[in-house]
Amino acid sequence: MPNTQQKALRKVSINEDIGHDNLGFENHHFRKISSISHGTPEERIRKKNIIHESNGPNSSSNLNDNRDSKIHKVSVTNSVFSRTDTIKEEDEDGDKGWFYNFCLKCHTKDDVPSWEPNFWPKLCPHPYFLRYRKFSRIVSLTLICVLAYIILYAIVGDIAAPPDGMLYQLILLTICSYFGGWLMSLTTFPPLVGMLFTGMLLQNVNIVDIDEDFAEIKSEVGHLALVIILTRAGLDVDPVALKRLTIPVLKLSLIPFTVEMCSIMVLSKFFLDLSWTYALLLGSIIAAVSPAVVVPCLMRLREKSYGVAKGIPTLIIAVASIDDAASVAVFGVIKSILFSDASFATNIIFGLLSIAGGIAFGVAWGVICNYFPERHDPFMAPLRILLLLAGGTASVLGSELIGYGGAGPLACVTAAFVAIAFWSRQNWEVDENPAATAFEIFWLVIQPILFGITGSRIKFNELDMSVVGASVGIIVASVCLKILSTVLAGFGCNLNLKEKVFVSIPWMCKAIVQAALGPIALEYVEPGTEEYTYAEKIVTTCILSIVVTAPIGALLTTFLGPHLLTKAKMPPLAEVRKRKKSRLSIRDLSIADDSEFSQAYERHVNHGLNESNKNDIHV
Repeated sequence: MPNTQQKALRKVSINEDIGHDNLGFENHHFRKISSISHGTPEERIRKKNIIHESNGPNSSSNLNDNRDSKIHKVSVTNSVFSRTDTIKEEDEDGDKGWFYNFCLKCHTKDDVPSWEPNFWPKLCPHPYFLRYRKFSRIVSLTLICVLAYIILYAIVGDIAAPPDGMLYQLILLTICSYFGGWLMSLTTFPPLVGMLFTGMLLQNVNIVDIDEDFAEIKSEVGHLALVIILTRAGLDVDPVALKRLTIPVLKLSLIPFTVEMCSIMVLSKFFLDLSWTYALLLGSIIAAVSPAVVVPCLMRLREKSYGVAKGIPTLIIAVASIDDAASVAVFGVIKSILFSDASFATNIIFGLLSIAGGIAFGVAWGVICNYFPERHDPFMAPLRILLLLAGGTASVLGSELIGYGGAGPLACVTAAFVAIAFWSRQNWEVDENPAATAFEIFWLVIQPILFGITGSRIKFNELDMSVVGASVGIIVASVCLKILSTVLAGFGCNLNLKEKVFVSIPWMCKAIVQAALGPIALEYVEPGTEEYTYAEKIVTTCILSIVVTAPIGALLTTFLGPHLLTKAKMPPLAEVRKRKKSRLSIRDLSIADDSEFSQAYERHVNHGLNESNKNDIHV
């Protein structure tokens, strides 16, 4: 029992003959203990939750002697129930070995508790096995896929029959690519790298044979992927930030893009023996940025408040979107000149008309998506999504049909940007709205198909090692020049040297645009010609650019971010938005009331700007 002095300082709760911590009467300065505690004095010491100031009298620094040395997590919530849950989770999820931690990473807990049969926790304990909800979900999806395949086989016949049916091989490649991407996601590498390697593996061990019979399917998948990619790029651009930072964003996007494109053009002319027009076509493709590779890394840094005060994660995504738009515009003009029988002057005029027409159609379609459907229509969100998808697909395929191929991709970006500029005035936030969520879900579906097919284009027995070596050298040299040009272009943008170096690292990553645009040249040339050899070199270089830059960019972004970026003093975004889900779902395609979040986050942003003397970039 406590002595007389301790009785004067401590509150005691007695519950029958078993004591407990009286959390309801806890105050800021004193701990409570039960009237009866079992075990040694060391075992009776309880962990203290830090609720108020971290450097107060009860801060963690003053409780190191009274806490388990292996537990460093603290609770920042004001709920006694959340504090007890946190203690329980800390006890359950402590360091139990690498295999336990690996299983815990693979089998994360759901936000809503899972219903389970009584026997399930005993036969399949978490985290070594899946929760019953995820297991039943996998079984349900498997049954749906099997039945869908049976229906498909009954309709189309031998084309879906194993092992040589075209649809069967495509389905097998997609499923395996998705699984390979999931395995890669367990590491710090982006999933698309795993999908790419899966396509290479299946093709070269003769499990699938994605040959010229798949040419039409490859073309349509590339067009659909291009629509989704560019629409997402347009939806990611913040109109308010772009208006406020027009000059810095244009400098950081167009100058490095032009430097990299020209350097690739010159190097590929002399080291890959391409013609000037094909070399310029290759430069316009490789110079495109794929921020999706490092977006998960950027989000983790943002949650820890690295670079948030200057809006660097958002700045990287905004600049990359403009960079992609410039890439597809230049690619469309060069492709029109390259594969047209008209004169050079006529092609230049048609190229300029393609750019103007694409922008005009995009603006018009974005305005249409604002006024139709009516903004209070209960089906507003799905109708807007379908309108945007239909308009983008029609612009890409229609521009190809009438001979203005460069207009369609540019129209996709413009329409999405104009639409989100209107929608953002109606409480649709740029970084989280039903349209952005829907197109991210579309991308999750098309991604394994695109990168699985792209990887299957590489056949090891047909590779020319001199071309591989020259391509890798060109990629490395152009990336180094782009980093240098980004640092130089960053002068006058209120970024210090470390931040300039950091923002150039995600912009070195190649993936999505290269996978979608790289094989297009093969569609316009005949096999056996010199132009076909040029097109094959372009495809090889594009795939190698993904293999070289995507994993390296993701690793450098993850490890260099905490060293090159300044950690903001304001609370991270994850603490402000507690309702944000970690996984995408079709249920997210609705409008939530985010006024509370918007006001809170605006206060934190203003606080961060005040502490940085309001002279820093904030996107």
